Amino acid sequence: MKASAIDPQILGEAADWLVQLHSGTATPSDHQAIAQWRNRSAEHAQAWQRAEALLGEFQKVPANLAIQTLQRAARNDGLSRRQTLTWLGLLLMAGPVSIASQQVPWQQWTADQRTAVGEQKNLHLPDGSQVVLNTESALDIAFSVTERRLVLREGEVLIRTAKDPAARPFIVETPQGIAHALGTRFCVRINEARSQVSVLEGLVEVTPQRLQQPATLKAGDRQSFTLQGFDPLERFDTSTLAWDKGMLLASNMRLDELLGELSRYRPGVLRWHPDVAALRVSGAFSLRDTDASLRLLGDTLPLKISSLTRYWMSVEPRV
Repeated sequence: MKASAIDPQILGEAADWLVQLHSGTATPSDHQAIAQWRNRSAEHAQAWQRAEALLGEFQKVPANLAIQTLQRAARNDGLSRRQTLTWLGLLLMAGPVSIASQQVPWQQWTADQRTAVGEQKNLHLPDGSQVVLNTESALDIAFSVTERRLVLREGEVLIRTAKDPAARPFIVETPQGIAHALGTRFCVRINEARSQVSVLEGLVEVTPQRLQQPATLKAGDRQSFTLQGFDPLERFDTSTLAWDKGMLLASNMRLDELLGELSRYRPGVLRWHPDVAALRVSGAFSLRDTDASLRLLGDTLPLKISSLTRYWMSVEPRV
């Protein structure tokens, strides 16, 4: 049975049961009634599976605010409950979605410098180099008499190196390898099992951890790499790298890629329907006011932008 084939009435009943189950006052008879309802048919069982999956997504929201919303709605017979049930019904009917959410790894809490979601930090290093630490990032500063080393544990950093009187090499280390700056301005980002170096000025040598031969990048080069080797080299317009100015500049960008970027700068969950993922977007979008960026998308594209709470945003096709 396809997800979209579930009767909307059954999905609405699943939403009602979900609110009741997580009201904080559910009784053993409630649990028994839910089990009986779930076993009525394969369609009822599938609707409940979808409700449980949705609940799992709710639990990603900071401080379980969405769960608290369910509990408040369960205690309220008025508009709040009706609104919540309407929302849950719509979310359940939406079927499979893509989700971006933030989780803080333990490495961030022990790093020399770190930023929260949506925060950026300007740093002045002992040698005069300048660093901008991007959203949800963690960095160790390990300068010695023989080298200037930064260890990027998570996230993204933009660096403008200064000339060092002692001619110490400037190195940025990631879990996948190192970037050796040769008098330059460049950006290093960790994308899960990959690192990425984008050069805006000068030259950077990049060496994956398990390779001996580095690749030399010039301005406008962008190189992603794993422990074992390099991805194909990309060229990019250096003027489009503007996150340090609080902007995301998109040129014919896929919507799912743009939403994934916006999600890095906002707490909670940002979800989108697969039907809108391939839409193409061009424009300038604020990273410091991502709500405004989402409203702009809703005004310019056939999209419905909805929010259950500040921490739960949904992007759907506009019907």
